[in-house]
Amino acid sequence: MTDSRALAIKALFMAGGAAGILGSTPVLAEANEGVVVAEVSQDATNLGTIDVHGRKVRREPTGPEFVAPLVDTPRAVTVIPQQVIEQTGAMSLQDVLANSPGITLGAGEGGQPLADRPIIRGQASGNNIFVDGLRDSGGQQREVFNLEQVEVVKGPDAVYSGRGSGGGSINLATKQPRLNNFTHVSLGAGTDAYLRGTIDTNYRISDNAALRLNIMGAQGDVAGRDSVDYDKWGLSAAFAAGLGTDTTFTVGYYHLTSNQMPDYGLPLFTKTGVRDDESGVLNVPRDAFYGVKDRDYLENKVDTFTAIFQHDFSDNLRIRNVTRYSETLNDYVVTNPGDGGNVTNGGVANVGGVWWMKRGNKSRWNPTRTVANVTDLTGSYEHGNITHNFNAGVELSREKNRNASYAITTTGGSACPAPLTGYDCTPLYAPNTSDSWQGTIQRSLVSRNSTDTLAVYAFDSINIGEKLILNLGVRYDDYSVDGVDASGTLTAPVYTVNGGDWSFTNYQVGVVYKPTQNSSVYASWATSSTPPTISAGDQNTTGVGSGNLAGTLLEPEDTESFEIGAKATLFDDRLALGVAAFQLTRENAQILVAPNIYEQAGEVEVKGVELSASGNITDKWQVFGGYTWQDSELVKGAYNSTVIGEQLANTPEHSVSLFTTYRLLPKLTVGGGVYYVSKSWGGNQNGAGGGTNRVYAPEYTRVDLMGTYDINDTASLTLNVKNVGDERYIMRTNGVHHADVAPGRSAMLTLNLRY
Repeated sequence: MTDSRALAIKALFMAGGAAGILGSTPVLAEANEGVVVAEVSQDATNLGTIDVHGRKVRREPTGPEFVAPLVDTPRAVTVIPQQVIEQTGAMSLQDVLANSPGITLGAGEGGQPLADRPIIRGQASGNNIFVDGLRDSGGQQREVFNLEQVEVVKGPDAVYSGRGSGGGSINLATKQPRLNNFTHVSLGAGTDAYLRGTIDTNYRISDNAALRLNIMGAQGDVAGRDSVDYDKWGLSAAFAAGLGTDTTFTVGYYHLTSNQMPDYGLPLFTKTGVRDDESGVLNVPRDAFYGVKDRDYLENKVDTFTAIFQHDFSDNLRIRNVTRYSETLNDYVVTNPGDGGNVTNGGVANVGGVWWMKRGNKSRWNPTRTVANVTDLTGSYEHGNITHNFNAGVELSREKNRNASYAITTTGGSACPAPLTGYDCTPLYAPNTSDSWQGTIQRSLVSRNSTDTLAVYAFDSINIGEKLILNLGVRYDDYSVDGVDASGTLTAPVYTVNGGDWSFTNYQVGVVYKPTQNSSVYASWATSSTPPTISAGDQNTTGVGSGNLAGTLLEPEDTESFEIGAKATLFDDRLALGVAAFQLTRENAQILVAPNIYEQAGEVEVKGVELSASGNITDKWQVFGGYTWQDSELVKGAYNSTVIGEQLANTPEHSVSLFTTYRLLPKLTVGGGVYYVSKSWGGNQNGAGGGTNRVYAPEYTRVDLMGTYDINDTASLTLNVKNVGDERYIMRTNGVHHADVAPGRSAMLTLNLRY
């Protein structure tokens, strides 16, 4: 860690301590008559929020396109509140999504390497992450310090989000200014050099204006991977005027800088050609690290400016406009232990009874700029016994990506034994984490692309009497990509102009029957479109086909889903339950149908059942979690494929997450989480990752524990112990080169101060 980063984190801890001392007398907001006080507090044993008047407030999605309450929305939607984020000790989006079974995170190969790559219902959804309803472009590893809640929509939702994979989308709802004064300080320390501090403070400037400031600093090692460390800091500031009036204007700025040692985990049997066990992951020590600490790095930077204007024409009609400008950077050089060759091409050799391997490497320099504007008109009206709750909107956006790799030249360091030649070698089963490296890193040619989106959409939730609801949605997208792909060398560059323009319309139709006011039974149908430029999960400009389709602009892949389900809220709305059964089909992928003949005829299918629970069983006992069963299949692939009929990659059949807490004593709450994922395949292609040579991550069960003690009305201590059993398990594998190791056991003690 750099000295400046360490000083910044220490300064944050000092500021947090000062805030605790200066804020020892609670500051209460003085709300004028007629002004809505928006602050809510979350009791340690109540997953619902409680407003200042003591009323329960349900957790609902924040987007205006949700024109009905969750219990009346005909699709599976999970809202993960701030309380669960804090209680589970989550520090990243990956940590948060562990609480929504059925979502996996893809390994860093293809797609968005070394960035968030969620896979929902078997579909890569890295392009389907949003912040406050606007697409969050660019490769990132997202933080949680500024989040109010995380909203997961499952199934084709192009009517909500536009182009996408069809598996679903994730919206990050950020903390917004409120009309009262409060300060929340969190100071944590733990094993593996863990330090983390956050400050969340809100100032009521006037009767209708407020400022909210969030600051975060953190550092540490990854448990069980001592060579892998990180440091990061973030800042978010938002000012709102007109709160409690008909017209509100909010401006905000968000910054995150993250530096870490990247980790591509463990190599696979494809290095030696011999399996150590059935999974295909080599049986090397869990802490085996193949990176080059003198060379490898990963830097993420995010700067985002957002402006939100909202005006209420009446109680039944509102307009909202959101404008955002953002810049992100994903910049890294990482050692890929499986990409340096195998026994057939001189990448691995057995020398004197010891396996030696050449380290491969991957690199990327990917800055992204995005400008987006979304306008929504939301309202309701009645005629007779029919009530319409509607939303209509327009989206305009432009994303500019630059992509380059690095030319890495090694001039000295860890030498290779004969018959291997050159540098960057290490024993395969006992890598030396301290190997030196000398050389140069030079950025290669830069490819550029620009993506433009124009979309219009409309939703209507039609209440017909008290028992029946018809939910309709439609969205039209005009989506275009143009750019220049660079190849060759710096001295002899080759530039190829690529691009394409697609338009597509998607729909959703749902019917809801309400046996009671707090329950529903539903059936729905929805579609989604995936342009060829993002079909692999990453943005590019190659929209044309291969072979006989070279020069032909491919059509988007189509996803269609049918879903039936039921929802209910029990115990005076304190506990929400849900069950859903779905069948998702994705068609129109390019496949080889005969030698040298390609057609858009590929098809995959995923069927499944999801169960969910969120809220309080009693005043002292809360639960959050669920179970997902998925039956996935590659239905149509290449004519010579050996994987037709097999389970899709990164789509485990069974997954369970259950986090629960119980207030054991008036000041003591205990709890924990159980997370189970069955065997998950790592690839669907022929050869090293497909057919009889497929690699998988074995099933695993992880147990976490937590406890919170309330020192007084404003201070509490929370202890989180993650992976209590110190289980050695693989989180995921790309099936070709490497497998990612899960962190080992770690413990964190956090002091929370709330004023």
